[in-house]
Amino acid sequence: MDNQRHEVLSSLFEVVSSLERKWANEWNQQNILGFSKSHILLLDLLAKEGPKRPSAIAERLKVTTGGVTVLTTKLINGGFIEKTQSNADRRASQIAITTEGEKILKESRAQVSAMVNTMFGMLTNDEIKTLHTIFEKCLVNGN
Repeated sequence: MDNQRHEVLSSLFEVVSSLERKWANEWNQQNILGFSKSHILLLDLLAKEGPKRPSAIAERLKVTTGGVTVLTTKLINGGFIEKTQSNADRRASQIAITTEGEKILKESRAQVSAMVNTMFGMLTNDEIKTLHTIFEKCLVNGN
């Protein structure tokens, strides 16, 4: 890798790290619901796609199955999701969102929308689409 590319990539790393810290700080300051971003992503996934096996959730959220257990415990205890047995395979469990989970997800969407607007509102629609494409490419190819 040439020096100029290395310097630009190092600078990009710093910017992305700073952006993530800023986003985490914003989330922590404005988070009145008491859930992490991962909790909200889990609820959103279940609301959009229906019940999922823990292994499928782990794959989609890019966490371990142990991480899914940690995430789901708080949500199950709060009544926001429920663990059910799969109709196809009684040995397999599935996680599904509850009515209460749908309510908290609706509340969180307003908070997430405000944060995203704060972070990216100055970008044009084309810039947002380009940024999304770049981030997706990094996720898919960055393993």
